[in-house]
Amino acid sequence: MSGSTDDDWVQWGERDPYFAVITDPKYRNNQITQAAKKEFFDTGSWHAAYVFDACRRFVDPAFAPSRALDFGCGVGRVALPLAERVETVVGLDVSPAMLAEARRNAESQGVSNVEWQLSDDVLSTVQGRFDLVHSCITFQHIDTPRGRQLFARLLELLDEGGAGAIQVTYGKSNHAATFGQPPSEPPAPPPVAGGLRTLIGRSSPVQSDPAMPMNPYNLSELAFLLQNAGIRQFYADFTDHGGELGVFLFFGRPRSVAE
Repeated sequence: MSGSTDDDWVQWGERDPYFAVITDPKYRNNQITQAAKKEFFDTGSWHAAYVFDACRRFVDPAFAPSRALDFGCGVGRVALPLAERVETVVGLDVSPAMLAEARRNAESQGVSNVEWQLSDDVLSTVQGRFDLVHSCITFQHIDTPRGRQLFARLLELLDEGGAGAIQVTYGKSNHAATFGQPPSEPPAPPPVAGGLRTLIGRSSPVQSDPAMPMNPYNLSELAFLLQNAGIRQFYADFTDHGGELGVFLFFGRPRSVAE
């Protein structure tokens, strides 16, 4: 992918890959310990279990995928636990440094059934279809017009009988008066010495941090893409990451009926 938000994410991968995924100071490069790294991957194991449970409850009780795609895989937080549950995982990320760290993590954990691939706007490196298409805390960092196109592309990669699990943000809790959406004419931000950028998370960034934009999506547009792709229904779990409101969408692609 190309664009300013990708440039920022590439920098995050080079400077602070774990903190970029979970913005807790203990995951900073200069603070992370082996215990903290284990805790980091434990959250991925919990998340993989949550995804499988939701897919079995809301999409298919017999859900047992053999091939999974993790879009925005970062350092492998979720892709590696998914690899314990399926035959093959493809992890996609726009940051070469993130992918390099994911490969190191896979080697250290003895995981060999994950393919790590560099992402672009059309996912040109991806071959075939998948029984599980997954993405979490990724679309919010992508410009919305490009994100819509990527969302539609992920739907194309979902095989018949497969399940999608994709999380997006739709609004912000501090805009209650406008139902989560920024006012039509937002006030100009106050000047900040040194051009300090704002990062959504549980800690404040240092001045050298790249930006971490948070882009809301129109859920009606995503519902249109789902229905247009032949998806008949979806289930949504609400998410809230530091006031960034979102939904985790779970859905299945129906199997073709033989004539």
